[in-house]
Amino acid sequence: MRIRGAIFDVDGTLLDSMFIWDTIGEAYLRSIGYQPKENLNETFKNMSLHQAARYYQTEYGVTQSIDEIMDGVNAMLERYYRFEVPLKPGAAELLERLRQDGVKLCIATATDRHLVEAALDRCGVLSCFGEIFTCNEVGHGKDEPDIFEVALRFLGTRREETLVFDDALYAVRTAKEAGFPVAAVYDSHEKEQDKVRLLADIYLKLEEME
Repeated sequence: MRIRGAIFDVDGTLLDSMFIWDTIGEAYLRSIGYQPKENLNETFKNMSLHQAARYYQTEYGVTQSIDEIMDGVNAMLERYYRFEVPLKPGAAELLERLRQDGVKLCIATATDRHLVEAALDRCGVLSCFGEIFTCNEVGHGKDEPDIFEVALRFLGTRREETLVFDDALYAVRTAKEAGFPVAAVYDSHEKEQDKVRLLADIYLKLEEME
């Protein structure tokens, strides 16, 4: 397989950051003096931030406004990304190898641009990427192929020569159904690894690249 372009996910693929999304609901609640109930993070999995903020008010009696709660959660996320979240082991080496081979690189992520830029810049790899595309800006999640199509047009490479790197089963499935070759990156947050491995053209554990 000759690869001329690569589209990278961020959380769980380049950054070891999925734990943040698993714990942010409880962490924020504790930070404002409330004790979370059991399985709060599971409750939040399918909620938007606005819905979660409303849940804080109705279920915990949080007196802050919706906007204040959302600002507080976003500030906590920004601190994580700006100062703490690490690259996965082997990620920097993988990016450098691709760059040396002349592969064009860009980002396709569900995470907000300013968080991605802060983390990748601190980790020294932001300059590897020609552009960042986010689901919010494109207007579609990775359950639809739009963000991959936008990234492909930017790269200007042929679909069959453009490798999508992602850790999540639903994103791997979307990219495969859209005709992209896919490199699935192992992350413990994705529980259906057998399905991921079967769908992907390449299956990576970045730790192995150290």
